[in-house]
Amino acid sequence: MAEIKDPENTILMELKGGTVTIELLPKVAPLHVERMKELARAGEYDNVAFHRVIDGFMAQTGDVANGDMEDGFDIRAAGTGGSSLPDLKAEFSKVPHARGSIGAARSASPNSANSQFFINFNENSFLNGQYTVYGQVIDGMKLVDEINRGEPPAEPDRMISVKVAADV
Repeated sequence: MAEIKDPENTILMELKGGTVTIELLPKVAPLHVERMKELARAGEYDNVAFHRVIDGFMAQTGDVANGDMEDGFDIRAAGTGGSSLPDLKAEFSKVPHARGSIGAARSASPNSANSQFFINFNENSFLNGQYTVYGQVIDGMKLVDEINRGEPPAEPDRMISVKVAADV
């Protein structure tokens, strides 16, 4: 298990096989970090599906409006929504889209990120400077690698729970 240096800026994401530990980058992307913590603390990410998982690229999740795997769940709608909070201004940086980095998913507009995010399976340098990076998996990347693939996956995996380490 990874050493947690800053519990207030560390996310514990429970997947079917165990816990993925994510170190957030508040100095790089403070708005995106605060949004992830706010939604995690409200329980918004709990039980949300990975709705777009592309082998060799990334696993996308975080559609808190349409991705909850409870009654009425429709994987085809997942990925089309966000939270009830306003969209975020882009916080592009020099931090690369490395393996295990957390990027803010958005539409064509750079300032349209909201609740959705993706975890890079590989180094995806073509995304550098075009999508906000605001975290890095520091433990449990093997669990991320095991997420069911598909656009959408036939049997989507989900985030069982997402918590700020300081609250656990």
